[in-house]
Amino acid sequence: MRAVAPASSANLGPGFDALALALALYVEVVVEPADRLTVTSEGEGAGLPRDATHLAAQIATQVARHDRLRVHVKSDVPVGRGLGSSAALAVAAAAAAGAANPLLWGHLADGHPENAAASALGGLVAASAGFGGPKAARLPLDPGLAFVVLVPDRELPTELARKALPAEVPLADAAFNISGTAMLIAALADRSLLTPDLFEDRLHQSYRSAALYPEAPRLLEALLNNGAIGACWSGAGSSLLAICDGRDAALDVRLAGERMLRAADLPGRSLLLTPDLQGVRVSP
Repeated sequence: MRAVAPASSANLGPGFDALALALALYVEVVVEPADRLTVTSEGEGAGLPRDATHLAAQIATQVARHDRLRVHVKSDVPVGRGLGSSAALAVAAAAAAGAANPLLWGHLADGHPENAAASALGGLVAASAGFGGPKAARLPLDPGLAFVVLVPDRELPTELARKALPAEVPLADAAFNISGTAMLIAALADRSLLTPDLFEDRLHQSYRSAALYPEAPRLLEALLNNGAIGACWSGAGSSLLAICDGRDAALDVRLAGERMLRAADLPGRSLLLTPDLQGVRVSP
């Protein structure tokens, strides 16, 4: 079986661990019967160990309940850049191995559900861990929106980014993010409501910038100054997401993004990406 799952950009500013958007960068996993476990890979993450410790192998063997499998991974999703590479890989591996609920496996592998939900369902999603397992729902997304992702050549592992966050936050900051998330959901469905302030956040971005990524605030401001109608961290970084009003505006922002990375002395890429609206798909 062959499965393809999209990358994702999570949080979207105030929607910490709750919102994510599927993007048209993909992980493909093929799982086939074999005499013994073999793992091969190409593209992003090809340097990872090709043995039973590989995430795709772990997921596939658990779903299949045996290890007589050939697992091949092909990925265009940068690893450790806040684009949901682990969740997409887990969702694709589970689906290719025949799992009935790839979202569950993606959640178990990733530790929180929003990236896995976007990879499983596609589009803009809301997700919750819940007491009975992960829950997710598709949300309306204005088709006129376009997205640019700045992808520095700097890994920022989620575990490290999590350690930069405080154990407790003021009640006022939590309330700010809750109300901001509610309004952001409405505005992503109707881009006429979108304003830069809707992507402001008080739970994670400033803490991570101060500890791990001092260039981020300047880059986010530059994205807005060059035509984006919103800008935020993509997941735990190091990628940054710009939300644009139409493809023409996004083309300008993408070109500006390349200049921004050079000015910040950060090697990397500026990508114009469309939303993926299908989620994981499986074929024989």
